[in-house]
Amino acid sequence: MNTAVIRPWWQTGVIYQIYPLSFCDSNGDGKGDLEGISSRLDYLKWLGVDALWLSPIYPSPMADFGYDVADYTDVDPVFGSLADLDHLIEQAHQRNLRVLLDLVPNHTSDQHPWFLESRRSRDNPKRSWYIWRDASPQGGPPNNWLSIFGGSAWEWDQATGQYYYHAFLKEQPDLNWRNPEVQEAMLQVIRFWLDRGIDGFRIDVVWHLIKDSLFRDNPPNPHYTPDQPAYNSLLPVYSCDRPEIHDLIRRIREVTDSYGDRVLLGEIYLPVERLVEYYGNNGSGLHLPFNFQLIQLPWEATTIKSAIEKYEQALPSYAWPNWVLGNHDKPRVASRIGLDQARVAAMLLLTLRGTPTIYYGEEIGMQNGVIEPGQVRDTRGIRQPGKGRDPARTPMQWSDRPHAGFTSGTPWLPVNPSYPVVNVEKQASDPRSMLTLYQRLLELRRSAPALHAGSYKPFPCPDGLIAYLREEGDQRFLVALNLTSTPQELSLNGVLGCLILSSHLDQGGTLVESRLCLRPDEAVVVEIGDSPSTLTSHE
Repeated sequence: MNTAVIRPWWQTGVIYQIYPLSFCDSNGDGKGDLEGISSRLDYLKWLGVDALWLSPIYPSPMADFGYDVADYTDVDPVFGSLADLDHLIEQAHQRNLRVLLDLVPNHTSDQHPWFLESRRSRDNPKRSWYIWRDASPQGGPPNNWLSIFGGSAWEWDQATGQYYYHAFLKEQPDLNWRNPEVQEAMLQVIRFWLDRGIDGFRIDVVWHLIKDSLFRDNPPNPHYTPDQPAYNSLLPVYSCDRPEIHDLIRRIREVTDSYGDRVLLGEIYLPVERLVEYYGNNGSGLHLPFNFQLIQLPWEATTIKSAIEKYEQALPSYAWPNWVLGNHDKPRVASRIGLDQARVAAMLLLTLRGTPTIYYGEEIGMQNGVIEPGQVRDTRGIRQPGKGRDPARTPMQWSDRPHAGFTSGTPWLPVNPSYPVVNVEKQASDPRSMLTLYQRLLELRRSAPALHAGSYKPFPCPDGLIAYLREEGDQRFLVALNLTSTPQELSLNGVLGCLILSSHLDQGGTLVESRLCLRPDEAVVVEIGDSPSTLTSHE
């Protein structure tokens, strides 16, 4: 009898994040668009991913590059039209690729019709759709809450004589999710996109949705040091991660589940023990609360190994893990840890238990772009010099042609000077390139149940290494990763195996007995067993 578990696609698949402004420009205006993305679907299919997640494409004044939404049910003309999005969904589905949208429910643009109504007067029907408060008795902001982008989170509105709350820019007023009308309006937004064939959502700053009903001051952070952003000077215990958030997520999940095989990802920067609460009771919350540990932690074997094991232990039995190396808000992994270790990181990402997310360009080793002071576009970078996110958002490097084949016009951000060497076209024909490594890893992961669905078990290893077993049925793999720049040796404790893939892409089909020798900055996958079947090697 076949007792294999049939898993939903988002458990066995791989998600690819696209920053639409920077992926591919179809009309020469220097900005990426939906037609450009459609033109690259065959590449994504060849690469071996299963879903593309689009950062915001809604109409927006672009104060925060689309995270200030002016209309939740349309497409900004810079990206194209609803018809272009429908075409993208259709073309993706024909290739068995899913399409996920970024949902931004915490705040709108200050140009959204809801907010324009809300600030007209204190008795406007939309007033309670946002968070308005009187000044404190001393005449200042209602409390000490801070904006993540700097300064007070309260903005004075002279016309109506009250403050409104904004966790981010003042152009991004927070919605009042305690208002049932707001909840229903956003659920209707979700239904609108699911009706159009969208396969799920990544929910922006989901842990911010509910605020303390008493608006109490946040307490000081005893571990704050002056070199940190001012926002870190307080512990945001009353401005986010409130207990009531889980009831709201459950409502969103119920609507999403009513459409069948859909997925909800959530952006949550919280410690693991609080992060896992977002799976909800018995799995009634988010399918995948984003696990950002590989972005945040020092790239050091003991630290990473401990984090993996702590995460695995913290996960409820019904929860499915996930991992991510980079995104549109953080420095690129190849810049953080170097190109050699970025290959090791790729193998870690794609062989750990759980759903991986790849940020566009990671598969070719794109590094942070070079942004001169006069080229800064990110509002955060303008307000907080040196903290901007532009370097991680530079155009995708497709070829060695002008502007890396991204556009025939002038790109909205400068292309990384590395593009003549670091590009898709060049690496696709190079059997040892980063792109070939990603494509090989994705191919192996897809073909091996032990890697896309199997169990995880740590394997004893010396300092500087991470090693673990992945197992499903009678298929077993040992993954070993050298996070150092020196040779390392791993005792196999009597395990017999066949090395089927090295991050150096220069060996495969090699029998391994008693010990495994790892070169500097090398990671390997070994199929183990009494008589390994040896998956096909292409080296």
